[in-house]
Parts: sequence; C-alpha cells; structure tokens
Amino acid sequence: MTAWEELLRPAVVQVGQYRPGVSGAEIKARYGLREVVRLNWNENLEGALPGVLELTAAALQGSWAYPEESYDEFREAVAGWTGAAPEQVLPGHGIQALTLSLVNAFITPGDRVVIPRPTYGLYAQTCAVAGAEIDRVECGPSLALDLERIAAVASERRAKLAWVCDPNNPTGLRLQASDWRRFLDALPDGCVAVVDEAYFDYIEPEERIDRLADLRDGRPIVILRTFSKIFGLAGLRLGYALVDAQLAQFLQSVQEPFNVNRAALTAGLASLERTELLPARRERAAQARASLIGPLREAGIRCLDSDANFVLIELGADDREVGETLARGGLLLRPGSEFGLPGFARVTLGPEALMETVARRLLVALAPLRDLTVPERSATRARGG
Repeated sequence: MTAWEELLRPAVVQVGQYRPGVSGAEIKARYGLREVVRLNWNENLEGALPGVLELTAAALQGSWAYPEESYDEFREAVAGWTGAAPEQVLPGHGIQALTLSLVNAFITPGDRVVIPRPTYGLYAQTCAVAGAEIDRVECGPSLALDLERIAAVASERRAKLAWVCDPNNPTGLRLQASDWRRFLDALPDGCVAVVDEAYFDYIEPEERIDRLADLRDGRPIVILRTFSKIFGLAGLRLGYALVDAQLAQFLQSVQEPFNVNRAALTAGLASLERTELLPARRERAAQARASLIGPLREAGIRCLDSDANFVLIELGADDREVGETLARGGLLLRPGSEFGLPGFARVTLGPEALMETVARRLLVALAPLRDLTVPERSATRARGG
C-alpha cells in the first residue's frame, strides 16, 4: 500500500478535508426517514428565480463547446449589475473556488493571515493547507466582528490577508460603514482585505456598504459574491470576485481557463435578467426571520439580529442533543459546536409556516432542558408543529 501521508505536504495531512456538517442522506439513513428539511447549510429553499432553470436546460444543447462566449457575456452582465468594469469581474466555481485561487495566488508558507472567530471555516482551512500562519481574533460576547482588533493584529503580525465575512457566517451580523472605513484605514501596507459578501443581497440596498467605491479608490480589497444564496443556485456553484483589473489578470493565471461551466453561466445570466424579483425574496426572508425569532424571544431565548438567510440561536442547552432531537423529526439544524459555538444552533430560513413549525419544535425540545413554558401564541400559530 502506498503511504500517502509520506508523499503529501504535511499541511494537507494535518488539516484534513472541509466538513460542512451532516448531510440529509446521513440523517435519512440514521433514522429511517423518507424526507428531511435541510436548514443546516444555508441553502435557499425557494430555488432558482422563475424561468431560470428552463433557460439553463435549453443551454445544455451547446454543452459540446467550451463556454468562452458565455464567460465573457457573464462578466459583462455582472459588471452591469454591480457597477464594476468587466475587467474587474472574475467568475468562479462558487466562492469556495475563488477562495482557493486567492490563497494560491497570495500565500506562500510562513505568510501570516488574520481570521476572526467564529466565521466561515474554509478561510482558515485553505490558508493552513497553503502553509500560512493563522492569527485568530475572537469575537466578544455580542459575537460581532472586532474590526479594530483584526486590523491591529494584521499590523502586529505584518499579515498578508485579513478575512472578513459581511454579514458574517454563522452569526448573521453585519458591519457598519463607519467601522469598515476605520478598519481599512488601520490596515497595514501590504495587507489585502478579503470580504465575503455571500449574504450581501439580503441587506436592503440603501443600507449596504459600498465596497466597489473602495475598489475604485485603489484600496487593497477583494470582494467575493455568490449566486448560491438569494438567487438560489447553490447546486450550480457560481460566484464571482470583484477586484482591481490588474489583479484579475494575475488571478487568471491560477484559475483554470473558463472554470465555470456553460449551465452555471446561463443560469447566472438568466438570474441577472430577473433582479426585479429580488426585493420580494428579501421581504419574504425578513418575514420568515420574524416568524422564527418572535416565539423564541417571547420564551426568553436569545436570537441574534441576522441580516442573512439564517438565524443564530443561543439554545442554553446541549446543541448536539437538541439537533438530534429535531433531526429525528426530519428537521436539520446546524449545531454551534461544529463552528466553535457550543450551546448555539444556526437555522436556515424557509417559508413562514415552516419557520413557525421550527420555532414550535425548538421550544418543545428545549422546554425540559431549560424549564421553559411554551408560549400559547406560538403553539397556536405553529402550523404542522
């Protein structure tokens, strides 16, 4: 047998693979269930915008050809949607692939990077595999990102990259423009801020931080966005980076040519032709969020003020035990222990009626563990719970 551990780079062996949490198939097999509701991976349960899948299917007739024209057309469409120049748009096979490309381009063994905690786990994993020295900056009791401390550590350690997710995953908390400006001003020379805006579209447009303006001003930032969330295309793996045009050329050297397939590009183009439907999706997400949070807060359970398509809930109990209790009934939540927040759970948003049911089942599961009384109002409203 080949001893692969002796042939691979040590960092690859030590870090291991990225684990997003338990899958629906695992839970079905474990409890003999025919169906489960996946509220643990922040997928958009609404799916693609109307008409997108039909156009995507039709594009498969051209699957024999490389997608260079679709690739360029997609860059033009994203530029029109965001206000960037086409040469600043770098398509990718989801934010994950773009993250790998960035680390491949910037990091050599021994470079330092600054990553807050908690946040999306792939940043630390990819940097560690590349041999980076990682400095973690803990969030305080509010779980808000400490941008001042992130910038200070970046200066102390002469970091090459500083990672920020806004709104942050798994908390759903977003940054304020004034804090962001001070953060950029405090970053040391030679440090690039990588900003993951996967959940950016769930923020009302007038409340968003205009990071494209920072890019135009020559600030050293990279903006990552995705079609997985509000556009509902997680299964097609489509994202893009907004970067300085010169940097885009360098990043093309570490990405495979035309690394996005024709179907995904077509779905992205079709989605960008239907952006007038996004405000309604944003409103439905806000209503679903209220339906989940309302009964829980009424019972005295802390729920963070999310600006994403999920809510982080402080259970005050063993999150794995509560998660297994709900999983037996076919509801999958993400236990906080999996991302360093024991006693919490992250719940993806879905239709209002489903959120009322989730709130009801959570309260029922927590009642004996926390000596809670299930509020009468939530019990009445919880359809199917």
